Amino acid sequence: MINIKGVGEFFSLDIGTNAIRVVQLTKNNEGTWTLAGFGYTPIDSRLTLNDSEEGRRRLGEVIATAVGQSDIKTKNVAISLSSQKTFTTIIDVPAQDPKELQKTIKYQIDQYIPMAIDDAKVDWALIGQSLHKKDSQEVLLASTAKAYSEDRLEFIESLGFNVVAAEPDSLAMTRSLMPKDTTSAQLLIDFGETATDLSIVYDNAPRLVRTIPVGLSSLVKSAVQNLNIKDDQARQFILKFGLAQDKLEGQVFRSIETTLESFVQEIVKSIKFFSTRYPEVSVGGVTLSGYAGVIPHLNEYVSSKTGIPTVSGNPFQYVNVPTKYQQQLSNVAVEFAVAVGLAERSNK
Repeated sequence: MINIKGVGEFFSLDIGTNAIRVVQLTKNNEGTWTLAGFGYTPIDSRLTLNDSEEGRRRLGEVIATAVGQSDIKTKNVAISLSSQKTFTTIIDVPAQDPKELQKTIKYQIDQYIPMAIDDAKVDWALIGQSLHKKDSQEVLLASTAKAYSEDRLEFIESLGFNVVAAEPDSLAMTRSLMPKDTTSAQLLIDFGETATDLSIVYDNAPRLVRTIPVGLSSLVKSAVQNLNIKDDQARQFILKFGLAQDKLEGQVFRSIETTLESFVQEIVKSIKFFSTRYPEVSVGGVTLSGYAGVIPHLNEYVSSKTGIPTVSGNPFQYVNVPTKYQQQLSNVAVEFAVAVGLAERSNK
């Protein structure tokens, strides 16, 4: 990844499957933020998957539109990297001073990442003393294919921007979604179009990071097959009626129930894995964002299956949103977990 310090102001860029989101924040003295500018431009999901020269040109135009319609003036940008293209894990290493730790990571890194070291772009951060292994430290390790990282950087810079940082979606969203004043571990879920990012955070650090290949499009596909309706109508029904048993005689819920079950099983599996690694730490809450934050009754469903209180998250919980932006953001705010979290990172 990239992390250049001392760049001053910058904005964040989240190239989602179905929308481009940009955010610039200014930091207040009391540790909160103020929204200085944002942009949101829907895109055809086929465009983000189209790697042709024409596809990239059109994607560049959409990004330029999103930035141009915002109040963002700086050319410095922090970009998100798709969690489906990155690998993130937490490893234990013997406790040692920073210089020795750097050497240890350098010489042992190839055994922790799922690709040849020469083909990878790798970054790491010391979390702190291990919570479960005496005389050890925990290190957060993130890697992505060098070809993907360099291609993304070159593309963004070809649009006239200066890339100052790059970070996986699954790490960026933890900043904006982590609840205030909590002492227990928290499970944060960002439910996207084609996949879901999941992170369990404890003591202000991610302790488990996963990407589940289930998203809104998975639910839409199930509804289309089981209700014999078209994609657009299935999407509308899911976002409007969700899991309500008293709407359309509960048909929408029943049409997606099997897919939801497999999705929640992955959540439960993640909680069990975390509990095995950290037996003395309990997961005290679940926060849903992305489409999961707006699908009616999904929070009650997840809570009933996990036995853990579940709420819809607000990515702007630490951000003062000026009145002029509030109406524009009202229907899409839950989609900004990555963009806001990326904008909340410090480069000073």
